[in-house]
Amino acid sequence: MENSILNDLLFDPAYLIIGLGVLSLILLIAVIVCIGRTKNLYKKYDAFMRGKNAESLEDRILEQIEDIKNLDLEDHSNKDAIKAINKTLQRTCQKMGLVRYDAFKGMGGQSSFALAILDQQDNGVLINAMHSREGCYLYAKEIVGGTSEITLSKEEEEALKKALS
Repeated sequence: MENSILNDLLFDPAYLIIGLGVLSLILLIAVIVCIGRTKNLYKKYDAFMRGKNAESLEDRILEQIEDIKNLDLEDHSNKDAIKAINKTLQRTCQKMGLVRYDAFKGMGGQSSFALAILDQQDNGVLINAMHSREGCYLYAKEIVGGTSEITLSKEEEEALKKALS
């Protein structure tokens, strides 16, 4: 074997054989580790596919899809209800301004008041209650767009200004 490749090596061929044997042993250990991990993965996959109480994965997925459809329908109905509530809220009393004052000289305690009650579009009513010794006088004035067609007193204007701010 004078023409052999092994003769041309600068080291003993036994080292090459020992090195290849060690490499084969390392690869064998790696294969065994991979097989063990594959078995563990298969066990997890098998348990996942079987599900709880012999329930199949497909049945579980179909249930989840049905639940999502129901939630989507509820979401749409909730959005519609919220829109209706918001539309109703625009017409409710949202802004108020109150000014207490003495309507007549000699009357103490600021028993009289001007109250402005407005909705979101600044429409509503302005109520003026003037108390005197003889009785109470109550006036209501319509407010449209933040203004009144009827002339307002100083106290009424202040109550309206408070409600608008």
